[in-house]
Order: sequence, then C-alpha cells, then structure tokens
Amino acid sequence: MRVDVRALGACNRLAERGAKQAAGALSDLTGTDLAVEVTGASVASGEDLAELFAGRESIGVSVGLRGGLDGEAVLAFDAVNADALLSLLPGGQSMERSAVTEVGNIALGGFLDGWANYLGKAIDMSPPRYFEADGAAVLPDGALAGDGVFLFESRLDATTTDLDFSIYMLPDSGPFRDLIVGKTAPAAAAGGAADGGTTSTAVPYESLSTFSSLAKQGSANAADNIAMMTGLETSVDVSRLRFVPLADVPAEVGTDPHAGTVFELQGEPSGYLAILFEESSAAAVADAMLPMDPDEPLGDMAQNALCELGNVMTSGFIDGWANVLGTSITHSPPEFVHDIGASTISPLVAKLSERQDYGFVIDTAIRTEGIQARCDVYALPDERELARALDRLSES
Repeated sequence: MRVDVRALGACNRLAERGAKQAAGALSDLTGTDLAVEVTGASVASGEDLAELFAGRESIGVSVGLRGGLDGEAVLAFDAVNADALLSLLPGGQSMERSAVTEVGNIALGGFLDGWANYLGKAIDMSPPRYFEADGAAVLPDGALAGDGVFLFESRLDATTTDLDFSIYMLPDSGPFRDLIVGKTAPAAAAGGAADGGTTSTAVPYESLSTFSSLAKQGSANAADNIAMMTGLETSVDVSRLRFVPLADVPAEVGTDPHAGTVFELQGEPSGYLAILFEESSAAAVADAMLPMDPDEPLGDMAQNALCELGNVMTSGFIDGWANVLGTSITHSPPEFVHDIGASTISPLVAKLSERQDYGFVIDTAIRTEGIQARCDVYALPDERELARALDRLSES
C-alpha cells in the first residue's frame, strides 16, 4: 500500500473538522468553551502506543465504527480531572458513569458527522462503552498488536477550567485504505502547496513504518549523547512520527520560555531540527556540562555548552537516517535560541509552509534524571524529499 501524504492531509483535515464539531457539542453540554488544540495522525507500533500512554489513568467512552468507516473511536480524559468534568454536567457526582457516557456519545457523534458527510455514507456507531483504564488499555483490543496502525489524535482544551479531552480514532483497513492511497478525491482536497503534479507524495506504508523506527533510534542516540556529555542518566519518554498541520506545531511547543539550538538540514531529506529545553532545564543541563559555575544561568558559557550538546545530538539523530535511506544529510552550525517556545519554532514552520501545509513531525521527549530536565526534539523534514527517499528505500 502506498500512502499519499496529500490524501492523508485531507483525512487529517476531516479529523480536525470533526474535533471542532465535538468541541462545539461539548461546549453546549458543559457551558464552558473548548478549543481544538491540535489534530494529527501517527503511524505507531504497539510498542509506541504502550509508551505513549504509559502512566496515564483515563476515564472515557469508546464506540465501534461500521459502514462508511470501520474501526473504533475513543473520547478520554485524565482520571484526575473527573471531578472537574462532573461539576459541569447535569447530575454531577451521582451520575458519573451515565453522565460521562452521554458526553462521549455526543462528542464522538459530532466528531464522526464530518467524516460521514464527506464520504457520503453513514457511519454506524455501536452503543458507547464507559471505561476506566490504565495506560494503553484506553485503546481498543488489538491496537497494540501488529507492525503499526494509524492513530488520529485530537486534543481539546477547556479555556476556563483545568480540563482537557482527547479523541482517538483508529481506522481499520478497507474504506480508510481507499482514502489514503491517493486514488480518490481526498488527494485533490488536501489543499497543499501545488507542485504542478511533477513530484509524487506517495510513500510505501512499510517504508513509513521503517522511518518511524529510525526516528525512535535517533531519539535513543540523542539521549545517549546527553548522558555521555553530562554524566546524567537519560531516557527517552516518547518518540513518534506524526503527520500534522504545520500551522499547529508552534502551539504544541507552547508559550513557556525555552532555550536550545536550531539546525537546518541539507541533503535528502532536507528540513529543520530544533532541540528545545524548558528554560530551567537548559540551565541545569548546561551547568552539569561545565567544569565551573557559569557566569550566569544562560550566559555565554552555558550557550556554548548547549550548542556543543546540540551538535552531537543532531549528528546522532540523523546519521541513522542517512545510512538507511542511502543519502547524505548534513546540518548547519547550531543557532542558539532563547525565547517563548512557539516563537522559536514559528520561523522554521514558516519556511516549510512555503512548500507544504502538512508535514511529518518527529517529536521526542528526553528526560534527564537527577535534575528533572526535559528536552523536546522537533524534526521537520521536507515531505517531497522524504517521499522520494522512502520510495527508493522500498525498492532496495
């Protein structure tokens, strides 16, 4: 199966539209405004999903899908926020199970209406099933089996209270396969930057899964390099390949101050890579690398240390890509950045957005023990160059 990234972009647009409809339905029900924070599609293995959901306790509702689209959809929120949700619902604490079930039924119905309208086919929902789940048990049976699945994920943020919802949809093959192979209308509806039809954006699914594994290995290499240079035990919390609207990426990074390094990648694929620490984490990591106390928390000495670290991490991250894809990938000297997180990533997104509306984003959370430092790595490859490299990989 060949996945056309423009067709996948159209499907992602449908998921985003559905999430907005779900947010509207939940706003009417709860009396609080909800906004769609981000919607993206991941190509994830069972191991990836287990890591992604590790440590979470969720409450929510799941429904089975049949007809125009087969699979399962889930509405979930953190169990610690149960009281906040129930306080907004008719019936309150005494109606926990039935109230949450009704919330899920309304929200998921709104989410799926957009898909059904686009497909021109009814999507039948099974009766909603209430659940309380630990970790990846929030997902349907069988999601953790096999080499990989598509996971559509939308996060809804309540603007006036500490309450976030997530909607997950795991489509089965069949009708969904027809949507993403690029032979039907979604390819033309994606709305991406035009290239005159001269450049294919279809990639073999197996190669996409391989690249997802490469991203994971690159993250592990980067974590090893942090451990080597700081002497601190370091681990990768999450690493996955997601397909998202580029315009959503800055909002994901957020408005907290970050410091780190940015690189431009040359070769195939070209693109950008940003290594961002929360401000306090950046200062702590730099301090661990320096033989003496720095002149100031993020002064010249600390900046030089972080640039050196970024150089080594970036090489470890992309070397595996070049080896497996059979290409040459180099990177620019590090550019130190210290600003609001969204402001550090926005210029990179703006440059890529001249050529594409969506992109494959590799986001990695690396945690350093002892000083509680967290590092987020955002890799933004050019989609057409990545498609060409993955196409060649499938033929080798």
